[in-house]
Formats: sequence, structure tokens, C-alpha cells
Amino acid sequence: MTTDIVTPSLPGEEIVAPSGRPARVPGTGSGMVWRTVRYGLLIAFVIIMLMPLYVLVVTSFKNGSDIGVNGQWNLPTSWTLKSWDKAWERLHDSFLRTFELAIPVALISSFVGAANGFVLSRWRFPGADVVFTLILFGMFIPYQAIMIPLGDVLNETSIQKGIPRLILVHVIYGLPICTLIFRNYYATTVPVEMIEAANVDGAGLLRTFRSIVLPLSLPGFVVTIIWQFTSSWNDYLFAIFLSNTRNGPITIALNALAGAQSPDYAASMAGALITSLPTLVVYILLGRWFIGGLMAGSVKS
Repeated sequence: MTTDIVTPSLPGEEIVAPSGRPARVPGTGSGMVWRTVRYGLLIAFVIIMLMPLYVLVVTSFKNGSDIGVNGQWNLPTSWTLKSWDKAWERLHDSFLRTFELAIPVALISSFVGAANGFVLSRWRFPGADVVFTLILFGMFIPYQAIMIPLGDVLNETSIQKGIPRLILVHVIYGLPICTLIFRNYYATTVPVEMIEAANVDGAGLLRTFRSIVLPLSLPGFVVTIIWQFTSSWNDYLFAIFLSNTRNGPITIALNALAGAQSPDYAASMAGALITSLPTLVVYILLGRWFIGGLMAGSVKS
């Protein structure tokens, strides 16, 4: 049995194997064709996905006379920031209020979910599986089905309308997914020996969680913070039921801006871009750890 060894050749020389048969040059043939097809399809999909974004950005810089169905792909005849100024004037109060909503929701639900996940993964008390199942059951309740009773219950409390009520609701309905993420993370990633060593040294449940487990929980916190921040920032259903344009988040104000009888399309496009900017920044800054955090609890180490 002989093995054809291809030796390097000078430019322009034909590569021939020692046995006399033509040698196969890497990167030629069907492999190159399929690679070209794959990259071509990927580029086509990227272009299709970016087409609405192009229209959104271009329209936000147009004057009213430039906006129309026939000219939606055209660049503005004169670039202007009037639509951005109008959108920011209408949205800046609710923009700041939405930060007051999204940041506490992301932090509180993440820390409570981490505590739940640690207890349910490492402290096997009687009925732990039943408690975990009941917590997860909250993920499968359609929000539309509980809006009216939820509003009635909140009206019986002294919680201020607007952002305070939305914080409470988003924290409660974010706990199931946060608990699930942290339970899987602690059960598969944090070594049992580390918890047992802390117990031997006299650390209790809270001390172990605070001093041992929390410093190892950064990947899980990245996932839950991104998830909860994005969910609360983009929420419209809870916002329309529990707040209004005077005390609600930016989605309510954006709907009021875009839903008038004579809408300003350029201002609506600019408002949509302003609304999406914080979530985009969050994904840019933390996205590199998002997939890693999701996968960290998927396989037992």
C-alpha cells in the first residue's frame, strides 16, 4: 500500500503525486462549490434582514415631502434631524422612566432567581421538586388570561400606578425563567465538593451562597440580566394595562407617537430607533457571554 504525498511546488507547476496520479489540491472541486453556495446564501439572508433596517434609518432622516411608497428606498434629498428632535421631545421622559423599570427588574429577579436556584439545586428539602414545578408553571400561564384579575388585585393595594406596579409584575413573572436558569447552572456547574467543603468549615446556607456561589455565578447573571432587561424594556401588554403615557414606559409613548390619525412616519422611525438603542447596547456589551451562560448549565462538568 502506497501513500501519495503531495510536495510543495513552485507557482505555475502542476502538482503530481509520487505514484504518477494527479494529486488532489485542497480547496478545489465540489467542496469549493458548496462553500461558495453557503456564503452566497448567508450574504443573501443578511441583505434581506437588513433591508427593513435600511428603510427605517433612511426614513428617519427624511422630510415629509420625501416620504412615500414609491421613494422609500431612495436616500433623502436633504438630510435633517427634525424628526429625531421631535421623537426625542415626545419620548425622553418615558425613556428615563423605562430605565427606572428595566434596571430594578433585571437585578431583583436575577438575585431572587439565583437564591431560588441554589436552594432548589443544593438543598434537597421534602417537596423540592413540587415547589420547582409550581414555580415553572408560571412560565406557561398566558399573560392575556390574567390581565383583568391582576388589575383588580393591584387596585386593592396601595402600590402606586405606573412604574412601581410594573416593577412588581415583571419581577414576579420573571422569577420562573430566572429560577430555571440558575437551578440548571448550579446543579451542573458548581462542584458539590465545594459546597461540602464550605459546610465543613462551618459556613451556613446563606454564607455559602454569598461567599462561594455568587462569585461563580457571573455567566448565569449575564443571561438573566439580558433576558429580564430586554423583556421589561420591550413589554407593551403589561404597560398598556397598568400604566399610561404620563407614568408608563417608552413603548406606550412610542405607540402614541406612531398611532396618531396623521402619523409622522419620519418621527415614528426615529422613535423606533431610539427605543431599540438600549437593548442593542446591552447585547453588544454582554452578548459575547450570553450563549456561554446559556450553555454553562446544559452539560454536567
